[in-house]
Amino acid sequence: MGSVISQRDFFLGSKVIYQIYIRSFCDSNADGTGDLRGITSKLDYLKDLGIDYVWITPFFISPQADNGYDVADYRNIDPLFGTMEDFEELSQEASKRGIGLMLDMVFNHTSTEHEWFKRALAGDPTYLAYYKFVDAGPDATAQNPGEPPTNWESKFGGNAWEYVPSLNKWYLHLFDKTQADLNWDNPAVRAELVDVLRFWRAKGVNAFRFDVVNLISKPAGWPSDNTDGRHFYSDGPNIHEYLQEMVREGDIDGLLTVGEMSSTSLDACIRYTNPDCHELGMAFNFHHLKVDYPNAQKWALAKPDIPALRELFRSWQEGMTAGGGWNSLFWSNHDQPRPNSRFGDTDRYWYESSTLLPTCTHLMRGTPYIYQGEELGQTISDFTSIDQYRDVESINYYRILQEQGLSAEEAFQIVHERSRDDGRTPMAWDDTPTAGFTAGTPWLGIPANHDRINARSEMTDPNSVRAYFQRLIALRKEMPLIQVGDVRFLDAPSDKVIAYERTLGDERLVVQCNFSADEQPALGETGGRVLIGNYAEHKDGVLQPFEAYATML
Repeated sequence: MGSVISQRDFFLGSKVIYQIYIRSFCDSNADGTGDLRGITSKLDYLKDLGIDYVWITPFFISPQADNGYDVADYRNIDPLFGTMEDFEELSQEASKRGIGLMLDMVFNHTSTEHEWFKRALAGDPTYLAYYKFVDAGPDATAQNPGEPPTNWESKFGGNAWEYVPSLNKWYLHLFDKTQADLNWDNPAVRAELVDVLRFWRAKGVNAFRFDVVNLISKPAGWPSDNTDGRHFYSDGPNIHEYLQEMVREGDIDGLLTVGEMSSTSLDACIRYTNPDCHELGMAFNFHHLKVDYPNAQKWALAKPDIPALRELFRSWQEGMTAGGGWNSLFWSNHDQPRPNSRFGDTDRYWYESSTLLPTCTHLMRGTPYIYQGEELGQTISDFTSIDQYRDVESINYYRILQEQGLSAEEAFQIVHERSRDDGRTPMAWDDTPTAGFTAGTPWLGIPANHDRINARSEMTDPNSVRAYFQRLIALRKEMPLIQVGDVRFLDAPSDKVIAYERTLGDERLVVQCNFSADEQPALGETGGRVLIGNYAEHKDGVLQPFEAYATML
């Protein structure tokens, strides 16, 4: 018996979202940093690709300690990225092309440069209550503040508390110390953030992505144990109540929304995204992007565990479908290394690696996301020195890894394969020295292979990676089977192969993906019509290196 199909399913199942990391997309004024007018100039490119929404990373006023995810003013645009008039033009031009705008709302924390935090530092009790401040001991000093309230670790390394001598208080920062966590238990904070949503809705925004939103509800009493503390505040005690209130008061229940969920669970995400709960349209989880983390450690290297990857896809695809939830389908974003370099072999099988991954996920049940340059097959950086990196997390961990006993060379190799900057190198528009991204000096280095991996060359090549993405997008829009069909994972004859079927009525689609550089046996089923595949010719009973294909049976 198939799952119940709702109008929500058809809506979300037919959409494809394109993520723009604004500082690396297109620079219109030659200052080396991408901007709003740069996005506007490329709307026809996006329309031609076939996407429905553009998710733009934060462009609000910010000191840029975390590249815009440290917001100092939610209602104004950082001059680095343009003006409000530039945004209004972008909104109007996108609407003309049928493209929706998704803004990235960072509501777990603000910059310590935000006016609210400045007032808190001045001792204003109203704004002290906007953040998670905890009194220090009576004998605390700047030189010896004593023990912090908990032993929780910051996501960027070190303890998650910062001492303020002038207040004799600690404040919580789950990320950088310049990103102070907001106090969502305070109704005034929740009201302020709802007003931010209303402000941008009035500007024509019709979709929202909520950054690390499942971390907003912290437990009472500040517990500690022998862990990094994440299980205390991930999917916290009042999270569902707070999300429902935000969605209701912000009047965004009918909009396309997605929540980034850190260290979350399947059950929590079913509840976040089941339409009966009136919380969010879909959720990002990252478990499948940790299958190459040995012992769950990001800052260590290992080959991807493909059986574990298959099981994660199976449990989330089948579980979310059965529970009425909705998946976000993605390999890549501004916080991840380029996936073709990570899960494939871009030296020997660049095209196959770059098309295997979208075949695997775009034909699943959910809403696919494409991260800028992914549709071109862009690869990780070719940096050779830590001085070429800009990401605060990467620079911090280069130091931390050496403090843990690794050599500088060993630490660099890990950073080179794990850094968020590996996915942030500028978009390759053409083969000119600065890749058509800027007429100035780019804020971050451009990989040398942009001379062959770039939009200009691929837009005229019917056999390019970009053309393959276009076919995947077109199939989703044409076929209700892909949009809303049931999903079931199939036993494959190799642990390097991920296979599943989609069914709707009498229709059946079988997808097979070889995650290795060696030939692997295919499923025993034969016949049918090949819907899409990344090899011109298929071998009977065999999956070639990094081959993916889908067959209608």
